[in-house]
Amino acid sequence: MSVSPAEQTPAADAAATLREATFVRLRVSASGAAVAAAGVIGRALRTLDVPFRIRATDAPDTVANDDVVAVVGLSNADADLELDPTDAVSIVRELGVDPDPAVALAGFHTAGVAPDDDLADAAADAGVEAGPGVAVPTGDLADGLAHSTFVHASFSADRERAQATLAELSLPAELDADARRRVASLVAIDATTGEATARAATAVERVLRSEATPNGPFETVGGFADVLDATVRESPGTAVALALGHGVRDAALDAWRDHAQATHGALREATTGRYESLYALSCDLSSPGRLATVARLARDFRSPEPTVLAVGVGAAALVSTGPAGLDEDLAAAADELPDASATGSPSEATMTFDSAAEPSDVVAAVREVRR
Repeated sequence: MSVSPAEQTPAADAAATLREATFVRLRVSASGAAVAAAGVIGRALRTLDVPFRIRATDAPDTVANDDVVAVVGLSNADADLELDPTDAVSIVRELGVDPDPAVALAGFHTAGVAPDDDLADAAADAGVEAGPGVAVPTGDLADGLAHSTFVHASFSADRERAQATLAELSLPAELDADARRRVASLVAIDATTGEATARAATAVERVLRSEATPNGPFETVGGFADVLDATVRESPGTAVALALGHGVRDAALDAWRDHAQATHGALREATTGRYESLYALSCDLSSPGRLATVARLARDFRSPEPTVLAVGVGAAALVSTGPAGLDEDLAAAADELPDASATGSPSEATMTFDSAAEPSDVVAAVREVRR
């Protein structure tokens, strides 16, 4: 479940509780914004010598009586703190610690929220520089574009095609501002033509916001955000380690590439159906995290409807263009399916169910509760 504004713990109150804790257990939703927020808070706790543990899961943890339990991007009546991912920077400032600019910016990028002036200034001091280009994590543009999960284009999940597409630009060995602009224009055109829907013109901007991070683990802020969001859905432990600044860059990139290959491929091969205000896809994926990315990519680049349901084998994901009570919808649909349970937020939710269930039954259950 998501955290409503009324339930969210104010930053000052959260900081006061965290400062006095003997042990903090942070449980975060499987999203780049939430795991980045946990990384920002975890780094601050480490600075203050407060022991902590972070888990990227919806499942409850076993806790001792004196532990402080905090959930990020989730709702839990038994938790001591319920935190919005975008409040992490304010919380650590209340703790008297400067947030790490790179991971904080990556979290805001994933959440689609602009940083405040203080964080922007700190990022600039750390060498972060906005400019033309594309928001990918690697210096190899073909690799970055082929495996980006922020855009779905003709070259997605196809590195050779990405390389051939870039070759048409006759780029110099050292990319200058003009060359970077040409790359960005190529991506924008490719992602918004052909089968793309009108929404793609706005969605593609996410990969066109290039902020170089010469002192960060990846080439750009957006690339860092992309890797966090993909990796937490593919390999949660690796994502947590990455957010905390541990040396898992290569493992994170591997998870990011695997996630991109699976999700872009599934989107291309999916069987689709269009209903009133709902676009449904059926594919052979069984991971809720992968299905959530398929649904998001379809919503942003292929769906003529505002809400998308991606149904796989024993799992499904529902996303929308804005908060629409999707967590409640999937929870209600789960009551109509065998061995089913759901979790998520008003704008993105996932469900697991008996793998023998037919995709058509899942679509019918979701459509019924959304009437």
